[in-house]
Amino acid sequence: MKTLTKLLSDKLGAAFEACGYSPELGTVGLSDRPDLCRFQCNGAFAGAKLYHKAPRAIAADVVKALENDDELKKIECVGAGFINIDITDELLLSYVKDMLDDENLGIEQTEKPETILLDYGGPNVAKPLHIGHLRPAVIGEALKRLTRATGRTAISDVHLGDWGMPIGLFIAEMSERTDNKLDSVEITAKLLDEIYPFASARKNNDEAFYEKAREITKAMQNGDERYMPIWREILRASVEDIKKNYDRLNISFDYWYGESDSGSFIGELVDILNEQGLLYESDGALVVDVALEDDRITIPPVMVKKSDGSNIYATTDLATLIQRMKEFAPNEIWYVADSRQSLHFTQVFRCAKKAGIVPEDVKLEYLGFGTVNGSDGKPYKTRDGGVMKLEEFYRTVYDAALERVSGSKYSGEDEKADIARRITVATIKFGDLINHRTKDYVFDLDKFMAPDGKTGSFLLYTVARVNSILKKTGEPDGFDSKAVYTETERDLLHKIALSGEAFGLAYSEKAPNIVCENAYQLASSFSKFYHDNHILTEQDEDKKNAWIALCAALKIMLEKHLDVLGIESVDLM
Repeated sequence: MKTLTKLLSDKLGAAFEACGYSPELGTVGLSDRPDLCRFQCNGAFAGAKLYHKAPRAIAADVVKALENDDELKKIECVGAGFINIDITDELLLSYVKDMLDDENLGIEQTEKPETILLDYGGPNVAKPLHIGHLRPAVIGEALKRLTRATGRTAISDVHLGDWGMPIGLFIAEMSERTDNKLDSVEITAKLLDEIYPFASARKNNDEAFYEKAREITKAMQNGDERYMPIWREILRASVEDIKKNYDRLNISFDYWYGESDSGSFIGELVDILNEQGLLYESDGALVVDVALEDDRITIPPVMVKKSDGSNIYATTDLATLIQRMKEFAPNEIWYVADSRQSLHFTQVFRCAKKAGIVPEDVKLEYLGFGTVNGSDGKPYKTRDGGVMKLEEFYRTVYDAALERVSGSKYSGEDEKADIARRITVATIKFGDLINHRTKDYVFDLDKFMAPDGKTGSFLLYTVARVNSILKKTGEPDGFDSKAVYTETERDLLHKIALSGEAFGLAYSEKAPNIVCENAYQLASSFSKFYHDNHILTEQDEDKKNAWIALCAALKIMLEKHLDVLGIESVDLM
């Protein structure tokens, strides 16, 4: 289904062409002044350069060609050559009906099959999830859902850090505590949470211990069977705990691959780089030059093997690309990662393209994100200044949500815990995603849980209000309104009709905040409509039925937004 602006662009394009101009000039966009008109076409200005004619004269020609179009309520030439447009209520109602009948709710689908592989999450095994793991998972999940909403195939991979120093530190500490009887250790999330912080702190003051951890890490990466059983147990316990935390936030992955899964491709990686003469020795390490002549900053060589022969992130990331191209053959691969990793991904992407590991027509994209900060503007921490665990962060928000719903007269005690869970997820996710992913933001619990404003609670409250109305009136049998009766009703219809545009823009910009903003605009517009029109007491049956149908339409569209954001709605609050 075409978006409303594309339908209008086709109409304007045909008019431009009928007047002797290029149809490409007929592109219609949303007006910056909705008080003057809803849509605008500025093609006459580009046409002036092509046809050496005043833009106002070109615009006047097009307006004249469309002045009797029965789908346009207004089309006029203003200023130096702007074309202002409003559509009729009949077209608006017809378009909304078509959207609701469309299985994709008017979200334009891709014209050609595409597979997008999304790498997000990236937690390290043996370490508990902390607040820094929130954004990659929340943003990546929304991007996955957004990609699928546009008709593309989206494949998600958590890409576990299961092959590095955290494992070596844990095993080194446990080997000393058990006198090397590693097979006697029962690995639990609680034990991991106890041992890793201790071992991580110990390495800073105990060089011999740190060297032992490095040796274990290297041996493990080379397949030393002494460490494989405990490594598998660490992996099992960690993944169980990680999944539990992600499940709470409605975050899931198609694949739970880790760095270790790339191990069988590292030999092939080294062979490819050697065969092409790209790999050379530098201070004992094996590196590949990836700098370009027009670089504005220094891009150092990418290290593939350390001087001791061990692997680093770049090694496993490059080997993982070999694996991904063979297993999935994606058209694009997106990496959702901390903004501080920009240089790393520049090096890896350039090396992969230079070596032909990834074909030129496959797009590699790094999507950086900012940090979650406290009121002091620094990364969010516990009260005692430590790094806050994700589980603790979730519990803090959940406790506040449960307190909010504890006095609800609309839900029973058994329902309150589930409603609090949904409010918690909405608070955390919407509070994060309303910000552009590249921006840092301050997590303010009271602000983010407020029942009005740009919050997840406001969206849930809006759905609950509609549910309350429909519970009293009954669900309408589809959307079949014949007229628009008030201006706030017309505004809400426009917001619904233009939602497809928002999803398309959010996908092209890879910016879930656009979906958040549109969801807020829908809810805000409904709030005005609800307060201006007395739906339940309206005596005119045609009006009442139209308004009930509009309530149901708003609910469907708003819940689509929430679903793409990974937020569950509520029946009542």
